[in-house]
Amino acid sequence: MPIAKLTIELEIPHAQSLKDRRQVLRSMKDKLRHSFNLAIAELDDGMVWNRATLGIAAISSSTSYLTGQLHQIDHAVHRIAANLSAEITDSYAEILPE
Repeated sequence: MPIAKLTIELEIPHAQSLKDRRQVLRSMKDKLRHSFNLAIAELDDGMVWNRATLGIAAISSSTSYLTGQLHQIDHAVHRIAANLSAEITDSYAEILPE
């Protein structure tokens, strides 16, 4: 069963505190979970207020379905980040074979 892995690196220029950072990340994670059937987690330690790394994982029996879903998730992440005044500095996807 293939597993899709997407890593997103964010910059949150307006974050002046850990609270600002958490608000942006919580909103993004909630919106993605609501729209897609995926697992999402913060991958960094949260010591820097204006940067964050998110890890997203999805699983399916079809590699082609996962490829399409990764494109949709990536597009949604960019749209959500723009609405939250955050910037995507890097994103990379990988599909782990069976």
